Amino acid sequence: MLGKYTIVETRKEEQCIELEVLMPERPHSAFLTERKPALERVLKLLAPRFDYISVLGADDRGIRYSATPGETRTGEPTWVQRGFVFRAQKDGVVAEFACPDIGQDAMAFAERLVPSMEKLLAAPGAIRYPGIPDEALQAEFRGTVEIDPFATDPKIALSRLSRLREELTDGATVVMAHTRFECMDVSRLFLSPNRSLMQSFAWSQAYIFGVSRRGQVSKTSYRPVSGRKGLELLDNLEASLPELKEELALLLDAVKIEPGVYEVILDPDMAGTLAHEAFGHGVETDMFFKGRAKAAEYIGKRVGSDLVTMYDGAAGAEQCGSYLFDDEGRTSSKTRVIDRGILVSGISDTLSALAMGIPLTGNGRREAYSHKAYARMTNTYFAPGESKLKDMIASVKKGWYLSRLNSGMEDPRNWGIQLIAMVGKEIVDGAFTGRIASPVFCSGYVPDVLGAIDMVSDDFLLAGSGFCGKGYKEYVKVSSGGPCVKTKMRLG
Repeated sequence: MLGKYTIVETRKEEQCIELEVLMPERPHSAFLTERKPALERVLKLLAPRFDYISVLGADDRGIRYSATPGETRTGEPTWVQRGFVFRAQKDGVVAEFACPDIGQDAMAFAERLVPSMEKLLAAPGAIRYPGIPDEALQAEFRGTVEIDPFATDPKIALSRLSRLREELTDGATVVMAHTRFECMDVSRLFLSPNRSLMQSFAWSQAYIFGVSRRGQVSKTSYRPVSGRKGLELLDNLEASLPELKEELALLLDAVKIEPGVYEVILDPDMAGTLAHEAFGHGVETDMFFKGRAKAAEYIGKRVGSDLVTMYDGAAGAEQCGSYLFDDEGRTSSKTRVIDRGILVSGISDTLSALAMGIPLTGNGRREAYSHKAYARMTNTYFAPGESKLKDMIASVKKGWYLSRLNSGMEDPRNWGIQLIAMVGKEIVDGAFTGRIASPVFCSGYVPDVLGAIDMVSDDFLLAGSGFCGKGYKEYVKVSSGGPCVKTKMRLG
């Protein structure tokens, strides 16, 4: 099968001609395709023994390239995995069994699996959930890329990465740079008595990091790019080099911010991380179920200004956090978490949603097939507003434009938040002064920060070059972003 995108060319007669550019779709995993008949037989054998039975198969391959001074490397990302996880439910109790393979003998595997499942289901003190739904559905998705990293000579990719870092390094101001490219080819199969789902797609990310130096002063900054793309992503990275080189030079004159509360404009990456940390983790409904999220007490209540509308969903945008179905076989969705300042919904895995009687949003995700499914973010972002960025800058009496996210963290119990920006540009009386600060630590109480948002830009940018952990573990691929937002935060 072939995928396509359409180029529209306008002629003088104002007629439009559609030109099809065909790109191969990602192939489904041969391993999963070969195992599918045996898996179907296993489920047929197990179905009479349990109230619910399903299996998720994962076969994710990856490639990583990097170029540092004097060295290039290839390797595998940590996301690579292959295996299966079975889920069974009986009398409300749910159990799971993970394995790297099932072999071709379905009967023999089923006979080994049943005693293990029954032992897990009989564990004392197990939580009982309402019955897991199993609506009939057959669906598949295959993504496309322009330049397939897995079909390209590694020497070509490594040469391109080496050239990019050499272009950034001038030996005078920018003294060192390194580049990295990573691509994952994701294949997932989900089967239950009534569902047959399969998806295969690639996501990629690339970075260029630079170090500038003057005497004893050294500064670093970077540019990331990401998306459901292949090696064509490096074109976007190359386009960012002039801006990064200029920024690295400016950072050598960076000052320290005098601590205090300031007006701030957060760029889309910083704003997206604010969304991610403020009401991303805070509305993961397994945390509601465990009583570990303050947001559970605020559903239907105001948590931000009227300008704050926030979404999460694998179906809401096209980025690294997008997919057809989650790791529990639920189709993706777009969830409005905050509606004009009112907290309206959480994002759920299957079990917490069933336990609490709330909608299943398709956010059940696993770090790997052998890990538990949790309620996790996908693409998290603020909705665009109506302001122009130039007008937002002009409205600032004394504050900072913050960009180049370094890190972020939150406390879902107490709603404290901290963001670290690598670049702060001072604004006084509506204009940039030329002063640069680095690093900039931003903190605040989530409702105060969101409540102080008084301008939101009309542009939108989503980035997926990071990842997300749940309690310093259970990492999954996500994206975040949106418009620029203007608010107040404590800086230091």
